Amino acid sequence: FEGAYITEIVRAGIESIDKEQWEASAALGFTRRNQLIHIVLPQAFSRSLPPLAGQFISTIKDSSIVSVISIQELTFAGQELMSATYRTFEIWTLVILMYFILTFPCSIGVRELEKRLNTHKGRIH
Repeated sequence: FEGAYITEIVRAGIESIDKEQWEASAALGFTRRNQLIHIVLPQAFSRSLPPLAGQFISTIKDSSIVSVISIQELTFAGQELMSATYRTFEIWTLVILMYFILTFPCSIGVRELEKRLNTHKGRIH
């Protein structure tokens, strides 16, 4: 079901581009394909990046991607461990720390990508 959310994010990013962008690129002689590739998609990607990053991080936390890197589903494993040891605080702290270790590098990577994509914004030409 993650694909449907990602598709909607991308669609919304493309639809958020003003129709004047399409019209201006058509007036400059761009084909419909070139309009999409060179004008619309770069802007749409820049606008879609934050929600896509959030969806990606959510996917990491909510899906079996965690098992691909040899870690059981953390919440379930934590609950099982708590029922055996009665150490609730320590176990939840460890689970939170593990999720943080999994998602924080993704967040930093997306932040750096956004900086690179948005370096032109705010400058006077």
